[in-house]
Amino acid sequence: MKHIILVDVPNSDNITLELDDSLAPKTVSEFLKNIPFRLKANIWGKEIYTDPAPFSVKSENAKDVVQLYDVAFWPPGNAVCLFYGPTPLSDALIKPYSPVNVIGKIITPDASVIKKAADKKLTFHA
Repeated sequence: MKHIILVDVPNSDNITLELDDSLAPKTVSEFLKNIPFRLKANIWGKEIYTDPAPFSVKSENAKDVVQLYDVAFWPPGNAVCLFYGPTPLSDALIKPYSPVNVIGKIITPDASVIKKAADKKLTFHA
């Protein structure tokens, strides 16, 4: 099943996500149980990742390479990750810091939001 999530970014257009519980069902379930939540955004290359989320899950179908515009959860840091392009570890492939649970896609893929989101509090809600 797919779920639309909105991410409010202060002084910017919002981000729309589509979570797909067929990819990592436990991770998506925990995400949905805990919304709304508000997390500080950090930037690593073309990735937005958050401070720790109000839930934790173990690795679930974890991937060490992701696709452009993937939404993922990073279990070691309890972080939500939005991949707008390469990270500092990327070569021809987009590589997270360590394996992540891919949970969906960014469906409003405007990378200009990266600079606007840096160090801001993002609100995730349905």
